[in-house]
Amino acid sequence: MPLLKTIHFNSSTQILVWKITESYTELFETVVLNDKNSIRLAGMKSEMHQRGFLSVRKLLQTAGYTDLDLYYDAFGKPHLKDNKYISITHSHDFSAIIISDATVGIDIELQRDKIIRIADKFCDSENQFLSRSFEAENKEEYIRKLTVIWGIKEAIFKIRNEKGISFKDHIKVGDFELQDSLGQAELHFDSIIKEFKIYFEEIDNFTLVYAFEKD
Repeated sequence: MPLLKTIHFNSSTQILVWKITESYTELFETVVLNDKNSIRLAGMKSEMHQRGFLSVRKLLQTAGYTDLDLYYDAFGKPHLKDNKYISITHSHDFSAIIISDATVGIDIELQRDKIIRIADKFCDSENQFLSRSFEAENKEEYIRKLTVIWGIKEAIFKIRNEKGISFKDHIKVGDFELQDSLGQAELHFDSIIKEFKIYFEEIDNFTLVYAFEKD
């Protein structure tokens, strides 16, 4: 399947989402890879990861770039040679990128029961408002909110990309309602305090989250 969705957030930011239905061969034959990423692709043991990796290159091409315009720094963070900000994500059957003049991060996650079992590893202050869903025994809403929170923390981590950041201890997500599709979060790490504005939406059983660092 080609491009699933394009979100023109504003004049300097676009989000592109791909639903991966193509085979490895179909994707591989239609993208260009630089030498480092050719080696990286060949080293991937999972075909799902390979297809996700290649679908991101399809998204780059759709946005007017190629893999030759992309490079990674020493911490593994992607950059574009024209100095626009880029963030990349893929999970199972979906991949997405965000390209912007602003500092941004993106994540897409499958909504699944497993997240309940690991919630205590990434939630702390958030439990104050999550308890409403839990106490109401609304399991579906609880899973959906946990998935948003994980996506927010992952997107923020991609922005900062600093060793030692803990999802549970350093990234705090403010109360939000699923129907609002937006929220706030803060990073408290060492002497740094950063605020972020968050947007999210659901696509099939997946949650797409993108974060903007406030000035």
